[in-house]
Amino acid sequence: MGGPYSVRSVLSLSVLEIFSKKWQSRCRHLKPLLAMVLLFLHVEYNSSMPTHLTHVDEHGRARMVDVGSKAETERLAIARGEVKMKPETLALLRAGALKKGDPLVVAQIAGIAAAKRTADLIPLCHPLPLTYVDVTLELSDKIPGVLITASVKTVGQTGVEMEALTAVSVAALTVYDMVKAAEKTMRIQNIRLVEKRGGQSGDVVNE
Repeated sequence: MGGPYSVRSVLSLSVLEIFSKKWQSRCRHLKPLLAMVLLFLHVEYNSSMPTHLTHVDEHGRARMVDVGSKAETERLAIARGEVKMKPETLALLRAGALKKGDPLVVAQIAGIAAAKRTADLIPLCHPLPLTYVDVTLELSDKIPGVLITASVKTVGQTGVEMEALTAVSVAALTVYDMVKAAEKTMRIQNIRLVEKRGGQSGDVVNE
């Protein structure tokens, strides 16, 4: 099935098939309503999605996006990530009993430095004059481990999502390096964009 609604068609038929098998004739009158909901969700979702990858040209080659025609606006991005560890390792970290010193202070500086060097690490990122970078690290019994949050701002023609994500990633790697003598089974996980503001694509709040 081709065309812009091929995914919707397959999804609708699959859900309706499961629906009818589970409920049979009891709820048959709801099938048209369910199909309409699926159609609406498909159209709404796809209408907000870009039609192509901006870092790929018409020949399929990687490229740096030309942002020269864009207006300079204030940009903000917030990212988060976690370093999960054993409760006893977290207790050592909280007590300041690790051999290399305070991992949180070192990781904070590493994250800030990484945000400023993002274009050196991610090949097609634009070098940006950052106006603000903040990296916070919180000890969490719920994870258990360290919750890392990075906030980055600039006034420019492209966003700072990659700078925020890079800051979180390098801060997490630094925590791992500082703590690995106590535990080598730690996991860096759940690195994600939490929020971005400014630019043509508008604001995004993921949590």
